[in-house]
Amino acid sequence: MGAREIDSGRTAGTSAGEAPGGGTARASGGTGTVRARRAPETGKGERLADWADGRLGVYSLAKANMRKVFPDHWSFMLGEVCLYSFLVLILTGVYLTLFFEPSGVEVVYHGSYGPLNGIVMTRAYESTLDISFDVRGGLLIRQIHHWAALVFLAGMLVHMMRVFFTGAFRKPREVNWLFGWTLLMLGLITGLTGYSLPDDLLSGTGVRFAQGAILSVPVVGTYISFFLFGGEFPGHDIIPRFFPVHVLLLPGIMLGLVVAHLILVFYHKHTQYPGPGRDQKSVVGMPFMPVYMAKAGGFFFLVFGVLSIMGAIATINPVWAFGPYRPDLVTTGAQPDWYLGFSEGLIRVMPGWEINAFGHTLQLGVFIPFSLFPLIMAAIAVYPFIEAWVTGDRREHHILDRPRNVPTRTALGVAWLTLYAVLLVGGGNDLWATHFHLSINAITWFVRVAVFAGPALAYVLTKRICLGLQRADRDKVLHGRETGTIKRLPHGEYVEVHEPLTRAQRFTLTQHEQPPPYEVGPLVDANGVVRRVGPARRLRARLARALYGPGTRIPKPTEEEYRALTSEDDRHH
Repeated sequence: MGAREIDSGRTAGTSAGEAPGGGTARASGGTGTVRARRAPETGKGERLADWADGRLGVYSLAKANMRKVFPDHWSFMLGEVCLYSFLVLILTGVYLTLFFEPSGVEVVYHGSYGPLNGIVMTRAYESTLDISFDVRGGLLIRQIHHWAALVFLAGMLVHMMRVFFTGAFRKPREVNWLFGWTLLMLGLITGLTGYSLPDDLLSGTGVRFAQGAILSVPVVGTYISFFLFGGEFPGHDIIPRFFPVHVLLLPGIMLGLVVAHLILVFYHKHTQYPGPGRDQKSVVGMPFMPVYMAKAGGFFFLVFGVLSIMGAIATINPVWAFGPYRPDLVTTGAQPDWYLGFSEGLIRVMPGWEINAFGHTLQLGVFIPFSLFPLIMAAIAVYPFIEAWVTGDRREHHILDRPRNVPTRTALGVAWLTLYAVLLVGGGNDLWATHFHLSINAITWFVRVAVFAGPALAYVLTKRICLGLQRADRDKVLHGRETGTIKRLPHGEYVEVHEPLTRAQRFTLTQHEQPPPYEVGPLVDANGVVRRVGPARRLRARLARALYGPGTRIPKPTEEEYRALTSEDDRHH
């Protein structure tokens, strides 16, 4: 800007002897005439961009990332559903915070909802009723907020299952897996605290359930309960304490984890499904700008629209129908939201065991399930590191696995989902009994048996299905795709005509690796000296044989088998 360019020829877009601005600038010299061209003035937006780039380095950052390629597959949108639901939660939560009063002080209600007039309730419950009936759009925003929470947690669970079944948690994405797992755990706690804020009879029963689980912890359970509730249950402190945790602490941590998660997605190449032209070093897809951003923006408004429709037409958490919380009352059908049904089912189906010793009672029927919940979730968190240790694989992986090609991992995932479903049934055993006219004792005993038998049966069936699909892929590669056309041979035999697969299809079905499982090796070396093998290596070898040994996969067809078979077919025909 402000520079001048000296040009002895014709300027593009201008006639000879005419300056770009429309005038003529001539300077006489000893040998001829020289014309000076004035540079066009830049706009305010460009000057602002130059100013920002000179101080923040935005241009170089954008140049390196805005054209980053992202693969396209419908399952990748599951993570976007989580992100957009989280944004909707923040937007609606800010609106609700303006009108909600987190106070446990008791008042007498005199409001728009007639059936509760004259009832003693906390100020938190009264303000929830005011939001629902007196604040413009308050009920709609409340229901959008609640639906968004359910969709957010459901999206995270399904997204993590997609990552698990396809092996997207492998190096270098183990940290991102931990970020996602932490987000899921924080989402469960955030849902519990937000679910409890209205202080209605249903949410109060849930808080009572949580307090009973805390009391079951030996030695320190009573102290933790008194600390949280500020004394005896229910007290007046729990709602004012839940409020900052729900609206400030947990969302702030989750927002930081979401940002870190997205940064790592950018830093690592996005995983992609196997196919032609895709390997560990290249990504096939669309650029982030403008294609991916345009699709993402449209998808955000689609998610927001669906949540708005759900909030408008599907009633959820009608607190006015439950009434205010009273410690001496319990509402029928008192189940938490689905994401906490896992923990509820653990406690409901556990026998009421207890130990009385030295004047103290240990409630094993509550403490054991209360301990199992974090242990099961912790096993999910550390699984990527366990699999890497068992396989000994230290390479980077950017190509996803087809679940059928890793039957052991797929079977473990289905077994966990089966356990979750069984415990979800146990958490709602009273609803199953009343709606289907069944015995609640029969349902409870069914769940107690299915907790052990269900995951084991699901593991075996899933593994056999995966092996069957591998055999089908092997036959398809060697013999081609079934066309449904029946042909009669000259000697009278009827055969079905198979259509050979394309090279791209054969590559997709055979690109996966089948490395041999880890082995300890001979215990005596060539000199007859006994090798010392530690228990960790022996355990690793046993797990490797059990999880990835010969009986866990069907050998994929080799190039020699394919050539031999196709050449034989050519000679036959």
